[in-house]
Amino acid sequence: MRVLFTGGGTGGHLYPALAIARALVTACPEARPFFVGARRGIERELLPGTEFPHLLLDAHPLYRSKPWRNWRTVAGLVGGWRTLGSMGREAPPRLVVATGGYASGPTLAWAATHGVPFVLQEQNAHVGATNRLFARWAREVYVGFPEAVRGLPPAAQSRAHDLGNPIQPPPAADARPARDAARARWGFGPEVATVVLAFGGSQGSAALNRLVAGWVAAGLPEGVGLIWGTGASHHAAHRHLGSPRVMVHPYLNPIADAYAAADLAVARAGAMTTAELCAWGIPMFLVPLPTAAADHQTVNARSLAAAGAATWVREADATPSDLTAFCMRLLAAPGALQAAREATLARGRPDAAREIARRVAALLAPAVPDRH
Repeated sequence: MRVLFTGGGTGGHLYPALAIARALVTACPEARPFFVGARRGIERELLPGTEFPHLLLDAHPLYRSKPWRNWRTVAGLVGGWRTLGSMGREAPPRLVVATGGYASGPTLAWAATHGVPFVLQEQNAHVGATNRLFARWAREVYVGFPEAVRGLPPAAQSRAHDLGNPIQPPPAADARPARDAARARWGFGPEVATVVLAFGGSQGSAALNRLVAGWVAAGLPEGVGLIWGTGASHHAAHRHLGSPRVMVHPYLNPIADAYAAADLAVARAGAMTTAELCAWGIPMFLVPLPTAAADHQTVNARSLAAAGAATWVREADATPSDLTAFCMRLLAAPGALQAAREATLARGRPDAAREIARRVAALLAPAVPDRH
């Protein structure tokens, strides 16, 4: 039973698709996930290393700032249509699962035209253009932020389900190391009562690193330690700031070890990053990426701040004193940190991949014949 998964261009679209596909194989062993992506997206590098067969199309985004390049978008759509047609004749798919991004556009257009049912998964609080376009014809729409429902076409809102973003869930509470033990594994001594985790994704963020470096230079609040993932290309410029209270690493792998030790986090406001922090119950200081499409990270940050799970500041305005104020607000008032943790956990959906896979499996199930 072939199920097409499509979505990519960036890891924020591809990783959720992979998580759902793996959960679906468990929920429905008859399902055979098959991925369709773009040659110019991150899937070109990642999919060959997975267990899933795949097909890469010559798909392109809309070139809004350089419209004369949109001939490539049209040509890619025509070529992709033919390729999908050949694939569909060889092994007709039962369902399409799309996680957004320009890479999913040709496949969704083909599915809508050929009567193949499809579902969508939207990671962000701001609905992306591709998902917004096709949501009106989707069987179901799974949202990572409840606020995203308002951004769907009215006809699709009743078919939307707030299931969260598919992530690697944290271990059960009784299987996690005690926080003191987790801190000790990072090398912190008893003088560190609170750990802040700062990271800008796997590649790092120059802007976040400058902010954190300024904070370290100004002096961390008493009793606060820092786990700082700089990104490999930024590590050499910042490793000299390491100390018994500042652990500077090029990357954090596995990042679950950092989550287990952290009380607070400084990060971008990407959907998957914030989903993981919410699942672990780690309140956030968010600095949205200003160049994100449609400024969607700012919408994510605002949504989490309104829920009490985060504080956010625009990149151009963020200062080291903001970080100190964030920490002191939660650490100085009795119960403030615990209240923030509870608000953050309330937005967590650690079982999102399993719940989405369960709904997809139900759609794949053959209809029960009418006995009357």
